[in-house]
Amino acid sequence: MATAAATSVSEPEAESKAAPKAEGEEDEVKAARTRRKVLSRAVTAATYKTIGPEWDPQEEGVSESDGDDEEYGMASSGESSPGEYEWEYDEEEEKNQIEIERLEEQLSINIYDYNCHVDLIRLLRLEGELTKVRMARQKMSEIFPLTEELWLEWLHDEISMAQDGLDREHVYSLFEKAVKDYICPNIWLEYGQYSVGGIGQKGGLEKVRSVFERALSSVGLHMTKGLAIWEAYREFESAIVEAARLEKVHSLFRRQLAIPLYDMEATFAEYEEWSEDPIPESVIQNYNKALQQLEKYKPYEEALLQAEAPRLAEYQAYIDFEMKMGDPARVQLIFERALVENCLVPDLWIRYSQYLDRQLKVKDLVLSVHNRAVRNCPWTVALWSRCLLAMERHGVDHRVISDSSKELEELRATFTRALEYLKQEVEERFNESGDPSCMIMQNWARIEARLCNNMQKARELWDSIMTKGNAKYANMWLEYYNLERAHGDTQHCRKALHRAVQCTSDYPEHVCEVLLTMERTEGTLEDWDLAVQKTETRLARVNEQRMKAAEKEAALVQQEEEKAEQRKRSRAEKKALKKKRKTRGADKHQADEDDKEWGDDEEEQPSKRRRVENSVPPSGATEVEIGPAERHVSFDVDPPSKQKEKVATLKRDVPKVPHDSSKDSITVFVSNLPYSMGEPDAKLRPLFEACGEVAEIRPIFSNRGDFRGYCYVEFKDEKSALQALELDRKTVEGRPMFVSPCVDKSRNPDFKVFRYSTALEKHKLFVSGLPFSCTKEELEEICKAHGTVKDLRLVTNRAGKPKGLAYVEYENESQASQAVMKMDGMTIKENVIKVAISNPPQRKVPEKPEARKALGGPMMPRQIFGARGKGRTQLSLLPRALQRPSATPQAENGPAPSPAVTTSQATEVPKMSNADFAKLLLRK
Repeated sequence: MATAAATSVSEPEAESKAAPKAEGEEDEVKAARTRRKVLSRAVTAATYKTIGPEWDPQEEGVSESDGDDEEYGMASSGESSPGEYEWEYDEEEEKNQIEIERLEEQLSINIYDYNCHVDLIRLLRLEGELTKVRMARQKMSEIFPLTEELWLEWLHDEISMAQDGLDREHVYSLFEKAVKDYICPNIWLEYGQYSVGGIGQKGGLEKVRSVFERALSSVGLHMTKGLAIWEAYREFESAIVEAARLEKVHSLFRRQLAIPLYDMEATFAEYEEWSEDPIPESVIQNYNKALQQLEKYKPYEEALLQAEAPRLAEYQAYIDFEMKMGDPARVQLIFERALVENCLVPDLWIRYSQYLDRQLKVKDLVLSVHNRAVRNCPWTVALWSRCLLAMERHGVDHRVISDSSKELEELRATFTRALEYLKQEVEERFNESGDPSCMIMQNWARIEARLCNNMQKARELWDSIMTKGNAKYANMWLEYYNLERAHGDTQHCRKALHRAVQCTSDYPEHVCEVLLTMERTEGTLEDWDLAVQKTETRLARVNEQRMKAAEKEAALVQQEEEKAEQRKRSRAEKKALKKKRKTRGADKHQADEDDKEWGDDEEEQPSKRRRVENSVPPSGATEVEIGPAERHVSFDVDPPSKQKEKVATLKRDVPKVPHDSSKDSITVFVSNLPYSMGEPDAKLRPLFEACGEVAEIRPIFSNRGDFRGYCYVEFKDEKSALQALELDRKTVEGRPMFVSPCVDKSRNPDFKVFRYSTALEKHKLFVSGLPFSCTKEELEEICKAHGTVKDLRLVTNRAGKPKGLAYVEYENESQASQAVMKMDGMTIKENVIKVAISNPPQRKVPEKPEARKALGGPMMPRQIFGARGKGRTQLSLLPRALQRPSATPQAENGPAPSPAVTTSQATEVPKMSNADFAKLLLRK
C-alpha cells in the first residue's frame, strides 16, 4: 500500500535511485491502490453496519479520508501534520505485515491451527488485501466449518463489493455454503433479504420465494428467532401489489399461527387487523392449540435464556423432551441448535446421527449430518466409522483403489499422520499408548493386502505391530496368520506360525494347534516332524515356567495364610486375656460383697474387724495410700448396699420394649448399627421416612441402658415396609446397616433371608486377592475393558471394612469368560488377583431335631444347667451337707432326667441367701 513516507522522498534522490517506471507499471500500481481503497471502504461500511454507530474507525486503523483523493496518502489537512500521521500509520502497517508473514509461516507448518486462520483473516481484512482475504477464507472454509460470525463478516464484505450479476451469483454460492455448516437464523434472514435485491433479474421472484421457503423449513420452528423469517417473508409478499398475492399472505399468517412461537399474540392481533374478513374457526383452533404447546416448551426455552453458553445440560434436557414428543422436525431443530454452541462434543454428534439413522433414514440428510460430524470432530474414531457405515448403507459408490492413484497416497499419508499424532500427542505427553492393540495399523495392513494387493507393505506393518509389545499375544499372531492365509502364501504362513510358537506367552497351545493343523493338511513329512518337535519343546518349557509360577504363588498363599492364622491366634489370645481379667474382677467384687453380707449376721473376727475399722471410716469417707510417705486422700464412696440399689434403680428405669407379632408385616428389623449411636430414633427416622410414614422406631437397650445395635421400625402400611428393605446394606456412620423382614423364627424356623445366589452363575465372576484400598470405581474401570458390567459388589464385613473379595456380573457368559482369561493373575496395586466363574460352595444346613431322632434313636435333651448357666470349671459349689444322691443314672454329658420328672421340676433349686449358707456351715 502506498504511504506518505514514499512520497516524502525528494525528486533528486528518487531519480538517482531508480529510473522512471514504465507507463504500464504505473497503471498496474494505480489499479492495485484503487482495489485496496474499495475493499477498505467496504470493510468500513460492513463493520459499521454490523457493530453500529459506536464503532470508531480510527481505533481499527481504517482511515476515513481514503476514497476522496486520487493518490492515497497525498491528502493533507491544514490543521495537522500529514507527514507525522502517515509515518505512524506506516509503522502500524509494517507491524501488521510482519505479523501476517509470521501467521502464514505458521500455517504452512500446521494448516490445522484454527486460531492462526482467524488472526490472519482479521489482519488481511484490516490491510485491505482483497485477493489474500478471499484465499485465506476459502482455505479455512475447506478445512473447518465457519461460525455464524465469520460467515456474516465474509458475506457482508462480498455483498458490499458485488457489482454485477456474476458477483451476485458468487454471493449466492457463499450463502449456500454458509447455511450448510450450521443452522443459523441470521444467515437465512440475510440470504432472504439479499435475494430480494435480485428480484429484477430473470427468475428473481422464484429465487426469493425458494430461499424463504427453505428458510422456513430450516428455522421456521425456532421458538425465539423463527419469527423474524416469517415476518420478512410476509412483508415481501405484501409489497407485491397483486390480487393473487393476498391469498399468499393469508396462507403465511395461517401457517405461522399454527406453530408455537414467541409473541404469537401480537401476530394474531396483526392478522385480525390486516384481514378484512373474519378469521376462520379452524385457524383459531390451530392458534389455541399452538398456544397450549407453547406453554409446554416455555420452561426449556427459559432455561436456555437464563443459562450461559454452551448450555449443554439444558440442551440435553430439551432434546430428551422433544424425543418424547416425537416430532422429527422439532427433534432435528433442537439438535441443530445445540450443535451451534457444542459443535466439538462428539457424543452429541453421535446421538444426532444415531437418531437420523434409525428414525428418518433420509439419504441426503443423513449423509450431510455424518459429513458435518467428522468435519467438526475429525479426531473421533466412532464418528468416522458411523460415517462409513452410513455411506455403505445408502449405497454410495465405492472408489477402486490402485497403487498409482492419488487417493491411495492420500490415504497412506492420513494413516501416517494418525500414527504420528498418537505418538506425539498421546504417548509422549501421557506416557500411554493411544492405540495399544494397533487397530489403525491393522486396518491399514488389511487395506494394503485386500484392496492394493501389496502384501509386502502389509507385512512391514505387521512387523511394526509385533515390535510394539504385541508379539506375546496369541490372538495377534493368529490375526496376522489369517491375513497371510487369505492374501499371502503358505511359506509366509508357516514362517509366521513358527515365530508365534517361540514368542507367544499367554496361550501358546492355540498357536501350536494351528501350526500342527496347517502342516497336517498342507505340509510335507519333514515340515510335520519339525513342527511337532518345536511345539513339544515349547510347550514343555511353558509348562515348566507355569509350574514354577504356581509354586511361587502357592508359597505366597501359604505365607498369607500363616500370617492370617497368626493374626487370628493373636486376636484370640488377646480376647481370652481380656475376658480372664474381666472375670477375675467380677469374682473379686462378688467375694467382697459376700464377705460384707456375712459380717452383718455373724460376729466379725478381730483381724477382719480391725481391717474394716481401719479401712472404712465411720463418716463414709475412704482413705487411699498414694505414696511411701503414707499420705492419704479421702473421697466419698457409697457403701455396697447403696451401689446395688443404684444398679437396681437403673435397671428399673430402662423401658421395656414390647413387640406385637401381629404387626410383623408392617415392621422391619434393623441390625448391625453402631453401638455408639446416640438417639437412634432421631437419626434413623429421616432415613426411613423416605420409604413411607413411620409409626414407631423401637431401639433395643441393655439392662445398663446401652444401645445394643439393633431396633424395630414400624410403618403405617405394608408397602412402606417392603420399600424399606431396599435400604439393606446402606452405610450408616461407617457401618453397613442390615434391614430384613420382621419374622418370628420360633414360629418360622425355616425362614432365611439370603440375597445372593449360591448356584453356578456363568456370567458372574468371583475376584479374590484384591487390595483393601481398591475402590468399586477402580475395579469397575478395569472390568469394563472386557465387556459390559451390569453389577459389581465388593464384599465387606459387618463393620463395612473390605475383605479383598468382589463379585462382577457381566452381560453374558462370553464376556465373563473373556474377562477370566484376561484378568486372572493380573496385578492390582502390587496384589496378584484371582478371577474365576462364580460357583460358591454349598452351605452346611444344620440337622433338624426330627433328623437327629430318626438317625440316633430317642432324642436326647440338652444338658440342664443351673440358673447361672454352665460353669467355667464344672465344679459343684454346693456344700456336701446339702448334696443328695441322684436316683437317676448319669449320662455321658450330664444327668439324664427320668420320664416322671419334667424339666421344670428338675431345675428347681430352693432359693437360699448367703446368710443361710453361712449359718449351715457354722452349725457344722
